[in-house]
Amino acid sequence: MATLVLGASGATGKMLVEQLLSKSQKVKAIVRRSANIPQSWISSPDVTLIYADINSISCDDMTEYMTGCTAVASCLGHNINIKGIFGKPKRLVADAVRLVFETVQKNKSNQSIKFILLNTVANQNRDLNENVPTSQKVIISIIRLLLAPQADNEEAADYLRLNVGNKNPNLAWVIVRPDTLIDAELSEYEIIPSPSRSMFKPAKSSRINVANFMANLISDSSLFDKWQGQMPVIYNIE
Repeated sequence: MATLVLGASGATGKMLVEQLLSKSQKVKAIVRRSANIPQSWISSPDVTLIYADINSISCDDMTEYMTGCTAVASCLGHNINIKGIFGKPKRLVADAVRLVFETVQKNKSNQSIKFILLNTVANQNRDLNENVPTSQKVIISIIRLLLAPQADNEEAADYLRLNVGNKNPNLAWVIVRPDTLIDAELSEYEIIPSPSRSMFKPAKSSRINVANFMANLISDSSLFDKWQGQMPVIYNIE
């Protein structure tokens, strides 16, 4: 069985694919045609490359792509530039989450699909009474109104929380919330239910650590069960 990775050609997505391969997992990777794909993926019998624009994928297309998969992982995100922040699609992540769930619902099976969503620590888990300073709430409210990525991440998480729920028999999910993403070597990290830092004193989350945790959630059933239906935060241990 395989894992379908959305946003596999992105910075964190590429690392997730590599982490899954290191665990002897098979991968179906949705990538842009213009993406720079590692030669090792092209020649690997464990990687199936799917060249597609996530915004143009239909439910029937996704049914085909998810065939033989027991997990889906989304590393989709908006590019940090003018077009990525202010341009379309404004609901890149939320629309992809909705598409995955609609596909799963359409093609119900006896086995629940794991879904891992890469999100952000700036998105509060509204199922918990998280201690968020009032000043931070005000700033996030302004960011939500002005910048599409924040609203998109919140809508994607809320769709899983409110529409899918944490006891859905067809789709079981975990939302991974890193803080400030950096490029670094694999290192020790901690996983906690809620942020222990404010946006005024942010922590660091290495992309490779995030990818490692996401891969572990997919390959380790006990770890997935521990965090299923939750929004764990990942911090580097410094």
